[in-house]
Amino acid sequence: MKLIFATNNQHKVDEIKTVVGDKFDIITLKDAGIDIDIPEPHDTLKENASEKSGTIHRLTGLNCFSEDTGLEVDALNGEPGVKSARYAGEVKSFDKNIDKLLANLQGHQDRSARFRTVISLILDEKEYFFEGVCEGKIIDDQRGNNGFGYDPVFVPEGENRTFAELDMSEKNKFSHRKKATDKLLSFLKNSAEKNTQN
Repeated sequence: MKLIFATNNQHKVDEIKTVVGDKFDIITLKDAGIDIDIPEPHDTLKENASEKSGTIHRLTGLNCFSEDTGLEVDALNGEPGVKSARYAGEVKSFDKNIDKLLANLQGHQDRSARFRTVISLILDEKEYFFEGVCEGKIIDDQRGNNGFGYDPVFVPEGENRTFAELDMSEKNKFSHRKKATDKLLSFLKNSAEKNTQN
């Protein structure tokens, strides 16, 4: 089964492909010859994910999926949340986003946070959603060179290293994106089996 992954973020492509392996053929927007920046205008991860997969499905008519991920920090009332990628401004900058986050957290004792991923799948003209959550905390200084986004300041529950200090296989033990992708994979396998039986 071929699926277009509606993202321009190569980091996300790499993470999803490590989970999916060779079970399904994941095609990137670049592979599909699509060069657009899909807007994320909504107030929820679910709506933004749906916007992205819906846009690509309308363009191609093919089965596709997308995801939207946010970092939710309790002391900041869930910020940056749906605005995670553009927290410090419309031009995406991981460093500026982290600087703003740490500045806003100054003086707060509660550092609890979570990454939340919502995947929207459009399969045979129907839409399905899958969610994954990783609880953790925000630390004061950046550590590690792996990963992307807020990974250098996020320590998942059960670890003392940041996401950016973990390799991909270690990160996948905790990853919100892996949890959502596992649910997606399970659903796709069941769908494939049903189609085989019919």
